[in-house]
Amino acid sequence: MGKLSEITVNYVKGVGPQKAEWLHELGIHTVQDLIEYFPFRYEDYRLRDLSEVTDGEKITVQATVCGAPYVQMYGRNKSRMAVKVIVSGVPVQSVWFNRHFLKDRLQPGIDIVLTGKWEARRRQITVSECEFPNSRTHQAGSLQPVYSISGDVTQKWMRSVIRQALTQYGSLIEEVLPPELIERRGLLSRREAVFSVHYAENVEEGQAARKRMVYEELLLFQLKLQALKAMNKQRTSGIAHPIEDGVVEQFVRRLPFQLTNSQKQVIDEIIHDLRQPWSMNRLLQGDVGAGKTVVAAAALYAVVMAGSQGALMAPTEILAEQHLRSLKQMFEPFGIQVELLVGSMTERQRRDVLAALQMGMIDVIVGTHALIQEDVYFRRLGLVITDEQHRFGVNQRAILRRKGMDPDVLTMTATPIPRTLAITAFGDMDVSTLRELPKGRKPVRTYWVKHDMLPRIITFMGKEMQAGRQCYVICPLIEESEKLDVQNALDLHAQLQQAYPNFRVGLLHGRMQNAEKDEEMRRFKDGESQLLVSTTVVEVGVDVPNATVMVIYDADRFGLSQLHQLRGRVGRGEHQSHCILIADPKSEVGRERMRIMTETNDGFEVARRDLELRGPGDFFGTKQSGLPEFRFADMMNDFEILEMARDDAAELVQRRDFWTAAEYLPLRELLQREKVLSGDMLD
Repeated sequence: MGKLSEITVNYVKGVGPQKAEWLHELGIHTVQDLIEYFPFRYEDYRLRDLSEVTDGEKITVQATVCGAPYVQMYGRNKSRMAVKVIVSGVPVQSVWFNRHFLKDRLQPGIDIVLTGKWEARRRQITVSECEFPNSRTHQAGSLQPVYSISGDVTQKWMRSVIRQALTQYGSLIEEVLPPELIERRGLLSRREAVFSVHYAENVEEGQAARKRMVYEELLLFQLKLQALKAMNKQRTSGIAHPIEDGVVEQFVRRLPFQLTNSQKQVIDEIIHDLRQPWSMNRLLQGDVGAGKTVVAAAALYAVVMAGSQGALMAPTEILAEQHLRSLKQMFEPFGIQVELLVGSMTERQRRDVLAALQMGMIDVIVGTHALIQEDVYFRRLGLVITDEQHRFGVNQRAILRRKGMDPDVLTMTATPIPRTLAITAFGDMDVSTLRELPKGRKPVRTYWVKHDMLPRIITFMGKEMQAGRQCYVICPLIEESEKLDVQNALDLHAQLQQAYPNFRVGLLHGRMQNAEKDEEMRRFKDGESQLLVSTTVVEVGVDVPNATVMVIYDADRFGLSQLHQLRGRVGRGEHQSHCILIADPKSEVGRERMRIMTETNDGFEVARRDLELRGPGDFFGTKQSGLPEFRFADMMNDFEILEMARDDAAELVQRRDFWTAAEYLPLRELLQREKVLSGDMLD
């Protein structure tokens, strides 16, 4: 008979040329396509008692006709028919629209099954479907699948054609999972699951079938990622850095502060990777202010001490300069050479840096996109670190990798990603997480107020600046827009200049030249200006420990993760910091965002709640992240199964017999189809 994927739908009984066309329009060409055309929800026709039903709910009930039908006609074919029935011993009015042709069948005393909307106040059911005794369709008491259909295809026909296909060819459904996994995870066989997804007798059966299909989907996805990871580790072209024991401890001892346990653990994970002969591919994520730079510095120090060079790429010049200052400070006692490479340098400066880099006189280079230009050569590039990975495309990161012989790669992000997504989206990367904030950090106090509180906020900021501190004020637009009633930066800057004649009020927005932006940011950083009015360009990374107030205008126009990033710009020094959200959100989602911000300072919790509000695609911007579209799995709710699938996939690819034994052949074929085994490596 062959494989299901080779049998066309024409061979299903009752599917002629015309009906085959209908199915083709839905993307169904083979029997496998048809059998795997799963319902997206179910109609519940299980019989219920009126006592367990709420007003407005759709219900199915067993009823007995007890009165004669009363019909009102509207025009030629429109009608309303009312019939008294008894349900669970209670008299109920049943109303039927445009079904007057059933009048003669509704004889008092007959039993009938009614499905429709229940109106508790009126004790009335508006009937959408009914089943008489001896009827050929038996929906009552069951869950009926609902399929995505279009054109001439009806639900009734779709149900019957899938049932027919399963009757004819159900025995050919092949198992793809090895018996040990089915047993270990208590799963249904594939055949049982496919039948039950279409025709679940009850909710429990439906859930067991769904669990099996979700697990299969996630296992295949994780296998793909884990196989890529394993193949990366087999390519021993990476650099095994000869890092001696105690080298990193020397560096840590000279730091003017203590590391958190979380930082120590992550540094150990990175050092372990650097010593291996394959290329590290690790994502370091931590909340705003969790101290990722120190971890990056420890990794760079270890690599330099082992005889290689390091590169750190940041998204903006001002952030690159900040990294440069931090690294110079930390590396000073050890004589490590750190230099900067950015677009605004003079030709002469650039030439000197490139020559020194190629000769190996520079140990660590910090820069922007300028690092990935063609004429940048290294003597021995051993480690590439990219900061704020979502700001760089995959290609840009790949170019920097190619500047060395498969250097180790560490990618940093301050956008906390819930573990669910990290495992899914970055399954081919190892993920390290910094959970703790450095000692002595006080959590930022967050308040949500309406616009009429502005005078009080102005007084409060004045007191903070009087005490020698600095403030940020963020607003969404640069200048007035007809469409959006949003406080704009230019107006606000003028207003605050008047309010504080004795302080310098800076202005920062996206239309300024880079040199102007950098100069404005430098003034604020050096304490020459006390207040900075800005659009969101300030979001990424720049540290001003003296800033203690962050005011965000029209905060409901920002996403949650953006608000959290902005809040992270304050609270970096020893003084108590405050974040004030000025907003009057019109939607419930807007109000929920404000509540979340005032309830928690934990970036991972913010990210989780953001994910719940927006869904995974929007959270990442699906196009950019390439998040997979799953048919069954929901990454938020199926997290436990995802972890199971990930662990099983990791174990499988480590086993020798996985690549040879017959029981794993279906899984290997799948990897083959996905071109995982053909050497097309993802970067």
